Amino acid sequence: MNREEAPTIRLSQFLKWKGLCGTGGEAKIRIREGEVEVNGAVEMRRGRVLRNGDRVVFDGEEHIVALAGDS
Repeated sequence: MNREEAPTIRLSQFLKWKGLCGTGGEAKIRIREGEVEVNGAVEMRRGRVLRNGDRVVFDGEEHIVALAGDS
């Protein structure tokens, strides 16, 4: 599977999916406030596309993106 076919999820969706934020509005605020890191850098774009293996740090905890469909 090439990079274009690999499953993706937007950062704000990931935060909701993992139960880290209760709503999209909360995710938007937390991202905009600089409270989220992706792969070691503060990420301010809620639409940032994440792929398997990306590392998201939120509230001091690291979460590894692992989406179904990647083989």
